[in-house]
Amino acid sequence: MKHSITLIPGDGIGPEVVEAARRVLEATGVEFQWEMINAGESALEKEGSLLPDRLLKSIKKNKVALKGPTTTPVGTGFRSVNVALRKALDLYACLRPCRTYPGISSRYENVDLTIVRENTEDLYVGIEFEKGSPQAEKLLSFIKQNTEETVPKDSGVGIKIISEPGTRRIVKFAFDYARANGKKKVTAVHKANIMKFTDGLFLDVSREVAKSYPDIQFEDRIIDDLCAHLVQQPSQFDVLVLPNLYGDIVSDLCAGLVGGLGVAPGANIGEKLAVFEPTHGSAPKYTGLNKVNPLATILSGVLMLRYINEKQAAAQVEKAAIAIVADGKSVTYDLKPDRDDPTAVGTSQMADAIIARLKKSRR
Repeated sequence: MKHSITLIPGDGIGPEVVEAARRVLEATGVEFQWEMINAGESALEKEGSLLPDRLLKSIKKNKVALKGPTTTPVGTGFRSVNVALRKALDLYACLRPCRTYPGISSRYENVDLTIVRENTEDLYVGIEFEKGSPQAEKLLSFIKQNTEETVPKDSGVGIKIISEPGTRRIVKFAFDYARANGKKKVTAVHKANIMKFTDGLFLDVSREVAKSYPDIQFEDRIIDDLCAHLVQQPSQFDVLVLPNLYGDIVSDLCAGLVGGLGVAPGANIGEKLAVFEPTHGSAPKYTGLNKVNPLATILSGVLMLRYINEKQAAAQVEKAAIAIVADGKSVTYDLKPDRDDPTAVGTSQMADAIIARLKKSRR
């Protein structure tokens, strides 16, 4: 079966890591039909839009996309290309597995965490009012009239949105993921002790959903308590489900536990659509240098293979990539104990080594 996939090279180092991942995925023998359309700064230059309509149409048609990191130019109307893409396609679940691998420098061992971040609500809905604007003044007046709080007049204001339906579907996603992947515990993360009507709603709905999954252990943690325990003993956690802002921060924290964003894959998943991408940025200063680590993009491809039910190929790619990293020879500079190691290879050469290992295991 040939899989039609939208391929989004992205900006900066994006085209290099996406090309490395594409070659590795094709080496599995799985057949792909790639439809290449860009987003971000590159798309703006060529098509006059950071998020072209034909890109959204392509993803809706193909149902699956593999994406490189993108850059949102300063001064545009977009807060973020990624946020806009998730919102346009209702990709409500951000999935970020964080695992320690042999050969990757980390302060911890045997970490195997999965972050499930709500992707469409919370402060990231982008409802903000500028200091001194008529809208801000009107809102501050309303707050003064209807609460006992006095807000300084010269204040910018952002609105935090947590809905019952949005919470229900992300928590259900986390439990379904845990059940499907042999995970034993789901932890709901919140600040309900302070924000009783937003995070409090998130906690109440999480507890309600948990009752439908008696086979999965459930607990809740206050966000600051969670962070303290993550850096002390991350192995006590399994699947974390969080509102948008906390999820954004904690997913990077957990990437740091296992070696950094360069080894952290990601997926943004909706009801019928999914976009897979590394969690790192576009790193424009390394553009075209054939220097950066493609592992996060390749592992995002592994998540994609699982999503399209090519589970054997996914296992083969992951095994080959882990073996190359553990061997430590054909890896990029950031995966060497000494970053100035002259034996470090480039992006494409690391992909070549993974492909060779993959082909060897398939014989």
